[in-house]
Amino acid sequence: MIRCLLVLAAVLALAACGGGSQAHETTPATPDHAHEGGHADEGGHAHEEGHEHGGHHGGPLGHRFEKAEDWAKVFDDPARDAWQKPAEVVTLSAVSPKMTVADLGAGTGYFIPYLARAVGPRGKVLALDVEPDMVRYLKERFAREKIANAEAAQVPYDDPQLPAGKVDRVLIVDTWHHIPDRPAYVKKLARGLTPGGRVVVVDFTLEAEHGPPKHARIPPEKVVEELGQGGLAAEIVKETLPEQYVVVGRLEK
Repeated sequence: MIRCLLVLAAVLALAACGGGSQAHETTPATPDHAHEGGHADEGGHAHEEGHEHGGHHGGPLGHRFEKAEDWAKVFDDPARDAWQKPAEVVTLSAVSPKMTVADLGAGTGYFIPYLARAVGPRGKVLALDVEPDMVRYLKERFAREKIANAEAAQVPYDDPQLPAGKVDRVLIVDTWHHIPDRPAYVKKLARGLTPGGRVVVVDFTLEAEHGPPKHARIPPEKVVEELGQGGLAAEIVKETLPEQYVVVGRLEK
């Protein structure tokens, strides 16, 4: 989660960082979608009705993603591919060989194989999450699946801890609504970007059947505004995801 980021939390948790006051959820609920990405959601979270939240379009949505093996059944469910469209998301992120890409809210690593292939053996994927058990799971997954160009790390909710000026792309899936004080957070993301680097936010539309409770969702126009407040030139990009939008923020060269 900061998926998660989780993000997702996502957000992503997002994505999706360790710390902050969150509602504790130790057993997966019936999924409304799946990423934890975990803020850090890696690619979704479970049905979140009734959990603590931060208010209308304000976040952060209080929700924990613990017990990674249990959440993996949700986040890595093959049925998720139909609505998450991971290959399209990576294409829209314009990831290319030799890049350094951060999956913020990496969760159980749903997006990592796609990103690892896209950056190639000379690139690097940073799988970041707020949940220590997600990070443990990620490291074991990378060893088990022999993903040599990815590394996992736990980050706090309020700081992605990106290496300054070294990251070409930051992917935040289903995690944005988990992040507190997003404009301030974007400034920290921007410091980690290379010139021309991008932050790609994927989250649920207000009308989506999956996703967090509707009062916790953030419209894409608000994401554009928040990225702009953090110093990035942002726009909503065209996609074919059935339940989500994609917003891309760029650091001007």
